[in-house]
Amino acid sequence: MKRMFWPRVAASGLAILGFFAALETAAAQDKPLDKLKIAVGGQRGVGETFPAEMGQKAGIFKKHGLDLEVLYTEGTGETLQAVISGAAQVGVGTGFAGTLGPISKGAPVRIIGGSFTGGSQLYWYVKANSSIKSVKDAENRTVAYSTAGSSAYASVMALQKYSGVTFKMTATGSTPSTFAAVMSGQVDVGWAGAPFGLDALQKGDIRLVWKASAAPDMDKQTIRVIIARADNLKASPDVYARFIRAYKETQDWVAKTPEGLKAYTEWSGLSSEAAAKTALTEFLPSNAIDPYRIAGVDEVMDDAVRMKFLPERMSAAQLKDAIQIPAR
Repeated sequence: MKRMFWPRVAASGLAILGFFAALETAAAQDKPLDKLKIAVGGQRGVGETFPAEMGQKAGIFKKHGLDLEVLYTEGTGETLQAVISGAAQVGVGTGFAGTLGPISKGAPVRIIGGSFTGGSQLYWYVKANSSIKSVKDAENRTVAYSTAGSSAYASVMALQKYSGVTFKMTATGSTPSTFAAVMSGQVDVGWAGAPFGLDALQKGDIRLVWKASAAPDMDKQTIRVIIARADNLKASPDVYARFIRAYKETQDWVAKTPEGLKAYTEWSGLSSEAAAKTALTEFLPSNAIDPYRIAGVDEVMDDAVRMKFLPERMSAAQLKDAIQIPAR
């Protein structure tokens, strides 16, 4: 009798455990979502900033207990201001060097992830019939960047230092406004972040002259970061840890699934999935957009001092407070 009775008890116990597990899952799903406003630097469809909008739409952030409201800005300055003012809790894609400056002066902002590392995604281009074919040809010509403190600004400064060529640096704001300035002849060399402009490159309307990686230092550094309000991060660190986890999960979904690639093609506005795959492979490789990766901090600090974002290099203690990336 015992041998017949014991399996029934075991089965019954498993059923009870399953019942309580189901209740726990249902309770988690019924729990109100943590809401976050996200300020994304640059125009929609540009660069590596797709995870917030695409992950929200695909339900990935909801799975991690988050509900995002995504807003787009003109660049680093606007994104920083949105987070500093409390209009947003998270900022995506701010220039690393330009972000350290406000933090060193007491701004309530902390770095919680890397947005882009290396120089493969930012590029500079000219009209197809332009006489500019190299960095040296751009001597004393107007060369675009988005806003002061942005990764595009830092890249142009770094290239001047490396090449010895002096540009007429010109702030042009977003990638669409920059494209219009180049095509109308107001600016000689425009800036862009892939995938923006790749269709125009393939059609031959514009011609790529250099990438940010033309300045070797930029190819070894994290150039853009993800930031959060310091007070919110301190009060609810788990919320921001879940944000970064969902952000990375969205990247993996895009890179590894047909559904993700299709969604990215629609988000980017590129003409085909083949073009979108090229953009991801050549301009946005997974190791470059890994939010858990921060590289070249010493070099970034040196650049920040040289560009007068920082009065002096930050101490180890200051950096530890400024950069608070959650565990992977």
